[in-house]
Amino acid sequence: MTVGSSKKKKSCWKSIVPLSFTEKSARRFCLFSKVKSDSDSAKSAPVFLNVYDLTTINGYVYWAGLGIFHSGVEVHGVEYAFGAHDYSSSGVFEVEPRQCPGFKFRKSIFIGTTSMDPTQVREFMERQAAFYNGDTYHLIVKNCNHFCKDICYKLTGKRIPKWVNRLAKLGIFFSPHILFLVIPIIPLSPS
Repeated sequence: MTVGSSKKKKSCWKSIVPLSFTEKSARRFCLFSKVKSDSDSAKSAPVFLNVYDLTTINGYVYWAGLGIFHSGVEVHGVEYAFGAHDYSSSGVFEVEPRQCPGFKFRKSIFIGTTSMDPTQVREFMERQAAFYNGDTYHLIVKNCNHFCKDICYKLTGKRIPKWVNRLAKLGIFFSPHILFLVIPIIPLSPS
């Protein structure tokens, strides 16, 4: 970019999901670009949980420990997150830290440190991505916050704050009751 240029860097997802897979191409598909090893990297790197608001209602209920949040894990200057799509390939993607498109950044929370260098983190994320296919995303039982909880614990041995995914936990408790009220009772035999 030249001096005086007013172009802004467009934030976007860096993963690409092929439209169709054969068994062979699915095994070769690499979700992330390769990272060059940095021999000058520190012995340990900070791991952050970046939290985003999904709705403006969060401004009113955040003080009570409630809200609807998206989250991503930031390590070595890359943020990893999990999202839904219609394919049986990974839903894990990377973005610029604190710049996830479609969400309003709320805060970054220091979780701990990892001794993995950038290349090791990338390889670790590629392995973990296999467990988070886009077509398995579920708002209540397997969402972006579940992904971050899993990854943060595996990288640092520490858990994310409970308030980040509290609404999903409440959803597990209330969903059978809500379904009972919403779904009409269908008689088993004709009247």
